[in-house]
Amino acid sequence: MDMSSSNLEVALQIAAAMQLGIAILNLFLVRLIKWKVELGRMPLLIREVFHVHSWFISVTLTIFAVMTLRFAGEMSSHVANSVYRWLAGCIGIFWGFRTILQVAYYSSSHWRGNIRRIWIHIALLFMYGGFAVAYLISAFGVIK
Repeated sequence: MDMSSSNLEVALQIAAAMQLGIAILNLFLVRLIKWKVELGRMPLLIREVFHVHSWFISVTLTIFAVMTLRFAGEMSSHVANSVYRWLAGCIGIFWGFRTILQVAYYSSSHWRGNIRRIWIHIALLFMYGGFAVAYLISAFGVIK
């Protein structure tokens, strides 16, 4: 992949903005997907664990976004300090694993036969994979 340092910086900034968007949307996931009734049927502990995990995913993505927005230039530099490379590598691994889970873990019964859900699944797959690629390119310094 031929990507200049400035293109990678822009890709990282876009990824950061999108991660911030996901972090915010995640806080409203129950309402957006209309899971209030289903969550209400769960035992209290499971509901609480669900909410705490949801909040911490949002916090984690916000940290990824803020760190990336602040250090996108440094992360995209081919002479990047190893701390920036490690940060990019960890975020890239996070999104790479999430991309794999999108395909390997979720049952296709959730979207099979529903064109809207198929497109959402495909869009998420490419978005998560795109995040992984941008961060891993940054981490491994394959651009000049």
